[in-house]
Amino acid sequence: MRLRTAAVTAAAASLTLLLAVPGPAAAASGDFAYRFRGPDGQPQPAVLHDPPSGECLTLPEVADPASSPPAFAPWNNTDEWATVFQGPQCTGDTWDLRPHGRPATDRLELRSVVFWR
Repeated sequence: MRLRTAAVTAAAASLTLLLAVPGPAAAASGDFAYRFRGPDGQPQPAVLHDPPSGECLTLPEVADPASSPPAFAPWNNTDEWATVFQGPQCTGDTWDLRPHGRPATDRLELRSVVFWR
């Protein structure tokens, strides 16, 4: 009886350990490009390469609405959908961009993005 209880306990401990080990982080494959205005007011390119999935990414160049205009002309060339937000931290109006889509116009402004399947 003790042998059976020990075996069940060992199996449960092994299963708990297996479930506790984190797996690889999910990421969209490909590039997400956008433009922003630099300190001199000129458009500058930026790219997120293989961005993480399912987490809000505030674009660092335009994170503070009080100090910079929003980014613009996003191009989702990843294998996942991208929802762009007009505000930082995934707030404000949204627009969905399909995987491997065409570049959006300069009129589409954003400050944050999240990728999803």
